[in-house]
Amino acid sequence: MVRVQVKHGGGGVSDEQMEFLYECPTTSTIEEIARDLTEISNLQSTIRRFVLQLEPRLSLHDQPKKAMNLHRALSEAKSYASQAQVLHNKPLSHYALKDHVKSVEREFSANYRIMGFPDSSLQQLLTGLELLQEDKVELLWAGKKLLKGKQLCDYIGKNEKTKIVLKLQSPGSHHVFNSEAEPCGI
Repeated sequence: MVRVQVKHGGGGVSDEQMEFLYECPTTSTIEEIARDLTEISNLQSTIRRFVLQLEPRLSLHDQPKKAMNLHRALSEAKSYASQAQVLHNKPLSHYALKDHVKSVEREFSANYRIMGFPDSSLQQLLTGLELLQEDKVELLWAGKKLLKGKQLCDYIGKNEKTKIVLKLQSPGSHHVFNSEAEPCGI
């Protein structure tokens, strides 16, 4: 499996924190990788937004026992989606991130009244959050855009123990050098 360190390239101040590890075989297509990375990045952004919106309200509560499960679910999600996973060399899984989001949603719907929210929908916390769109995302490696329709091995070779850094960004964020890579069968 290729170990990919993904950095979000949106240009914002908090991009350093938007970083994660991902693993895939060299035979993975760029489309598959882009889909997975987009989903992981969006789930990571969603969890960060939940933390920013809910943690301050949880710390103000006089009834910590009722909101303890929400606090625990939020804390676990924050820990799993944090940049510390990169430091500990642990790749993120979109399945685990989805489970954390569902756990926060479940606990929020049980405790939303305590925190003064009008309804149990977490969508009210996500307004204004810009998520990446799978069909518009660009992957960059060594300053080159990875072209859809190719495999990862077309760029890095067939060595499954390779470690690379990819930049994930929306189109038009930065100038990109676009080159044709040689196919895997070299």
